[in-house]
Amino acid sequence: MGAGVFGAWTGESTFAAGEVGLACALGLVLHLLLVRAGRAMVGIVAVLAVGLAMHTPQAAAGVVLTARGQERSMVVTSVQASEEASGARGRYLCSVEGRDGAPSTARIWRGCTRSVRPGDSLALVYDPKGLVPPRGVEGATSIVDVLRSLAGWVVGLVVACVTAVARSFRLPDRPVASGSDHSGGRGATRQERP
Repeated sequence: MGAGVFGAWTGESTFAAGEVGLACALGLVLHLLLVRAGRAMVGIVAVLAVGLAMHTPQAAAGVVLTARGQERSMVVTSVQASEEASGARGRYLCSVEGRDGAPSTARIWRGCTRSVRPGDSLALVYDPKGLVPPRGVEGATSIVDVLRSLAGWVVGLVVACVTAVARSFRLPDRPVASGSDHSGGRGATRQERP
């Protein structure tokens, strides 16, 4: 997560795209395999770590926009329903342009709803340095709110890692002394005193 925020803040594309997060996920999985944590637990950790790495770039961009973003009002030029937009089920995408008529290449889904029509105003938050794509203003108002979107992934990953590491520790078998049974159960024999 830190690498993603660093990449979005500085514009380092390798960090911002989540490649470093994927490398960290791979390192974590290899470590768990080396400590013999069990294939099932390693598989669960791998899925959660890759999921976190894939969701981090969007959250990192949100952190940057929340910290240094500026708000601007844009004019909607077109609205595209989710059936027409690939991979955006249940969403609408708005194409926008500035009040001065300068078109924007960004297509906005936050704040773009069924009721928005061409010519309507849409609030947009943008990075003055241009390192992060603009977004519609909606939802999160603080960095903590932005990072909450990753909370489920982080908690799941931590729990899976702790469980995997705890399972990797094998307790040694205790040798049983011959001729004695300390269980006190049915097969136990009592020694008589002389």
